[in-house]
Amino acid sequence: MTTTTLTTTLATPEARTTARTRVRGEWAAFVGLLLVTGVLYVWNLAASGWANSFYSAAVQAGTKNWVAFFYGSSDAANSITVDKPPASLWLMELSARIFGLSSWSILLPEALMGVATVAIVYVAVRHRFGAVAGLVAGGALAVTPVAALMFRFNNPDALLLLLLTTAVVFTLRAIERERVRWLVLAGVAVGFGFLTKQLQAFLILPVLAGAYLAFARTGVLKRLVHLLLALGAVIVSAGWWVAIVELVPASARPYIGGSQSNSFLELTFGYNGFGRLTGNETGSVTGGTGTATGGGAGSWGSTGLFRLFENEIGGQISWLIPAALALMVAALVLIGRAPRTDARRVTIATFGGWLLVTLLAFSFMGGIFHAYYTVALAAPVAGLLAASGAVVWGARERLWVRIVLAVASAGTAAWAWVLLSRASDWLPWLKVVVLVLGLAAAAAVVALPWLSKRVAPAVLVLLIVAGLVSPTAYTLETVSTAHTGSIVTAGPTVAGSMGGGPGGMGGGQGGPGAGRGGGQGAPGGMGGAPSAGQGAQGGFPGQGGSSSTSGQNAAPSQTGAQSQGAPGGQAAGGAGGLLGGTSVSSTLTALLEKDASDYTWVAATTGSNEAASYQLATGDSVMPIGGFNGSDPSPTLAQFKKYVAEGKIHYYIAGSVGQSNGGSDVASTIASWVEATYTAKTVGGVTVYDLSASTSSSSAAG
Repeated sequence: MTTTTLTTTLATPEARTTARTRVRGEWAAFVGLLLVTGVLYVWNLAASGWANSFYSAAVQAGTKNWVAFFYGSSDAANSITVDKPPASLWLMELSARIFGLSSWSILLPEALMGVATVAIVYVAVRHRFGAVAGLVAGGALAVTPVAALMFRFNNPDALLLLLLTTAVVFTLRAIERERVRWLVLAGVAVGFGFLTKQLQAFLILPVLAGAYLAFARTGVLKRLVHLLLALGAVIVSAGWWVAIVELVPASARPYIGGSQSNSFLELTFGYNGFGRLTGNETGSVTGGTGTATGGGAGSWGSTGLFRLFENEIGGQISWLIPAALALMVAALVLIGRAPRTDARRVTIATFGGWLLVTLLAFSFMGGIFHAYYTVALAAPVAGLLAASGAVVWGARERLWVRIVLAVASAGTAAWAWVLLSRASDWLPWLKVVVLVLGLAAAAAVVALPWLSKRVAPAVLVLLIVAGLVSPTAYTLETVSTAHTGSIVTAGPTVAGSMGGGPGGMGGGQGGPGAGRGGGQGAPGGMGGAPSAGQGAQGGFPGQGGSSSTSGQNAAPSQTGAQSQGAPGGQAAGGAGGLLGGTSVSSTLTALLEKDASDYTWVAATTGSNEAASYQLATGDSVMPIGGFNGSDPSPTLAQFKKYVAEGKIHYYIAGSVGQSNGGSDVASTIASWVEATYTAKTVGGVTVYDLSASTSSSSAAG
């Protein structure tokens, strides 16, 4: 029964007054939840600087050029796009156009999307299970560490989670109200999810279709027709942009970053598609496990059923997963023989299906995998936990139900002990507190029949606090720490991490590409790309490495260390420079800004992260040769020579060519040609070639 129906059907004035008071209290609690979430996500938001400068540079480009806005170009001169569709960039770019380009204007939409996602999860659960369950769902989502990380960061994952959560709620509404328009709107949300992060958005389609087909009240044939209409909505809402990109001649648009053939469809089904599952990602910075069947161990960690519980990944998301699954099973048993369309079963099955499908996909994908991907699980875990918990708590008079609650509480506390032990130097007393709280809650819930009925709400509060205190502590650590770079993790640094801690991944100590200083290339080579400095970022995947908060572009005035050049024109930096970006000295910034208006690109360098650092420092277009990994065939050597001959590129900045996993070697070819044709000089610790000068043999200059 809804709140409105309850209020209007109560018989006495006293009852109606009590109902109105309850409604006002629920609204106050809901508003309080959103305010606390907003403060949590917005507080000190600009501390991370440009955060992921790869996307921040694209935002900058989109504020300067509407064509770059539409395509999601890395630079305002539209040489190449980012390796994702542009939907998430559009929101940040609109914010930056309104408020001016800054860290705050870029990250504010992400934080607001976090608040909106919390609100949607609350509404979905509260509508069917009551206000307390809604508050638990919203609160659990808000304090999930990886959610707090990504709703304060500028990767596409924040928008993707918002859209998928919206699609789930629309589908539940379609089932409940027998209105096809809600199902169509769910399809639109998934379609725009595709324009955010491509095929990852489609993981939820079998769950939504299965839920509607299994639980909708209409006839089977009508359900199938409705699903076809929803599928059409997905195709139209995702396909309009894809059609434009594919139909516009390649010469009239930027190169599609991440592809080897300048095709968005190749990007969709290859590098960002099935390659993520199989590990066969041509042009990736490094190979994957090569298997999607489990057991493999490659550069992105081992696959298998417990992958999301291992290393630093566990602390991102897994705190409440075991409890949520256990409570789901118990709740479905309790619902038992209720009608097929029972709203409780529909909601729990939908959230549970969403969680299980995504969890299994992430556990066994053999390609690129980062810990922050697990933010996609945050909403289903929170919704499933609260919805199932409400059903189980409502049947607490049964002994076996109380045992399930007790085991869930004690098990959550024990698992928190394990996760907290991985960060042994961080708040070592916390795991003791959590274990005591969890065991106390378990004992109290078993003893409920022998306690006063007035104690039951306090026991429920104890259960909730015991379960949420650990992820909340991780989240507070996350929001109080700056995060920069391409690969970031929530919470403190833990033993055995794939990509380091808050600083993300790049050329820090302990992994390939660590800065070596010097800046001079080895014989036959060229000066390497500046890294973020020693210790600034985590090591290469699987290698560990130290980390700090002073990652990519955290201090633009500092000069990064340089990787030593390697023979054959390739720098030894590998993924370090490519994924970590660099700090840019004021001397080099001034050089690039001089006569900038005379050139289409003030500079060119290998890799989008390196280019982004220089672009954000100067505010002018910098060409990222080879795209994100430096392995896309953009531009070709002939195109690059043509741009130079036409006076469109002022400087070439020596960069790390890195590993390409079968991608194009155009970056190395261009580097060799520049080195052999122009004179090198060192500016602010970086090797630079003036392409506007007359050609000569390469020689070092101070």
